[in-house]
Amino acid sequence: MLAVIESSGDGYKARFERRLTHPAEQAWTYLTDNEHLKKWFPELQVKNLNLGGTIRFDMQDGTFEELRIVGFKERSVLEYTWGEDRIRFELSPKAYGSRLVLVETMRQVTSHTPKDLAGWHVCLDVIEALMDGRTIKSRKDNWEKWFGEYRTLVETRV
Repeated sequence: MLAVIESSGDGYKARFERRLTHPAEQAWTYLTDNEHLKKWFPELQVKNLNLGGTIRFDMQDGTFEELRIVGFKERSVLEYTWGEDRIRFELSPKAYGSRLVLVETMRQVTSHTPKDLAGWHVCLDVIEALMDGRTIKSRKDNWEKWFGEYRTLVETRV
């Protein structure tokens, strides 16, 4: 399912929601444990997992960006800066397993926004597949499919 994009005061919010058949604690490890994190987003590394802590983003050119953790509740909320934007993961236990919500808060929508949204969509697909013991054959092909969907969505919603 595509993210829902809404204007929010001084910007926009893109909200992704996934119903996982796995417990929230398991999903939490994919967001916060570096061994699990590198399986779906190898450029990220948690340095200090607490409010005010940092996540390191490898720019793949020898430099790193420090992302500051601005929202944190053990096993349920992880929010960090992403340039001028914010990324927030929320996990909640459900009878079927857990609900994973990702909200990207954006100051502005640019021509790069559909690329980012497609990227987050694929990241969530990969997390779910890893927990299910499946693999996604081509993340690139998957991304290209979703990029077209998000480009259309952004053009019609913003």
